[in-house]
Amino acid sequence: MLNKLFEKSNKILKLQNYRYKRYFYNTIDFSDKLIGILGSRGVGKTTVIIQYLNLLKIPKHKKLYFSADSIIASASSLYDIADDFSKSGGKVLAIDEIHKYRDFERELKEIYDFLDLQVIFSGSSALQLEHKKADLSRRAVLYRVKGLSFREFLELKLDITFPIFTLDNILNNHIDIVDEILDRIKPFEYFKEYLQSGYFPYYFENPNTYTFKLEESINTVIEADLPIIFNIEPQNIQKLKQLVSLVCQSKPYELNITNLSKKIGINRNTLYQYIYYLNMGNIFYSLKAKSKGDNIFSKPQKLYLNNPNFSFVYCQTNDVGTIREQFFLNMLSVDHNLSYPQKGDFLVDDTYTFEIGGKDKSFKQIKDIDNSYVVADDIEVGFGNKIPLWLFGFLY
Repeated sequence: MLNKLFEKSNKILKLQNYRYKRYFYNTIDFSDKLIGILGSRGVGKTTVIIQYLNLLKIPKHKKLYFSADSIIASASSLYDIADDFSKSGGKVLAIDEIHKYRDFERELKEIYDFLDLQVIFSGSSALQLEHKKADLSRRAVLYRVKGLSFREFLELKLDITFPIFTLDNILNNHIDIVDEILDRIKPFEYFKEYLQSGYFPYYFENPNTYTFKLEESINTVIEADLPIIFNIEPQNIQKLKQLVSLVCQSKPYELNITNLSKKIGINRNTLYQYIYYLNMGNIFYSLKAKSKGDNIFSKPQKLYLNNPNFSFVYCQTNDVGTIREQFFLNMLSVDHNLSYPQKGDFLVDDTYTFEIGGKDKSFKQIKDIDNSYVVADDIEVGFGNKIPLWLFGFLY
């Protein structure tokens, strides 16, 4: 069995020698013994694992990659595979799609405690290891990763590189930064394409089939990943899909929990649970007031589909204001905490207040607030505390 896994692993590593490295590749400390990479389907988790294995300067028989749902691997337990691999001189074990393996937590704990192996695994963004009996949270270093930023999209599309700018850089030096970027590209030549279809790297495999792949990916999360992780009964999967459809039809600021629960035919607590599941699966993004904390039974102030691409696939019509806010949320949430403020659209890191709008958006709603900014779409260059929306796509 191990020979078959080696044979398949070597083929995969040879055939899939990807060149482009996502933003999170260099954030991972590959010296740790147990590393988890969690995120949406298609964001590049597998790619990063394969890139790491291909760059390892060790003999082929000392590194092994396989998927937890592989038919070959199903004949043995994860621990037995790891044990045989270790006995044959193995050093680095990579396991993909680990959430599909029942009770993987206990076996990873045993591998960590008893075998001299480095283990890297990938899984659904919905995994919460700190709540598992094996308590992997004290052993595994987890990295939760996002889809392509606007910067990464441009790098893949144009085959040129751009620097990453911190939030402080953008707030304090946005005019100079924009001048630097405009010397190389015209952002609005590509921004709409990114919003509609540029969030997942597989767009570049075949743009013509991207919409179908994206819809299939979302369906797989709802129909397979979330039921496995949260023990959702099959008859309730349709209600999750119905919830996604209803959120499509509402603007974020029109969220009405009572009406939603009635339309779906579930009680409020079950609705809160479903919202939580879809948040964890990176289908939704819930924005809550700071005072409400992370309790799953507290009402979100705004509820969005996770990124603009989802809206263009699922929603019959798209509100431009919602698309702008989705983009801003996505770009900021990688390294920053966002909540709903008393005034404005977003409070970032409990410090900065942002109002999102079009090119004519004024400071009227946030004029008396310290550290407040207008983020405006349809402008190339800002002035003072008015900053172009597209520029926040260079945060990662």
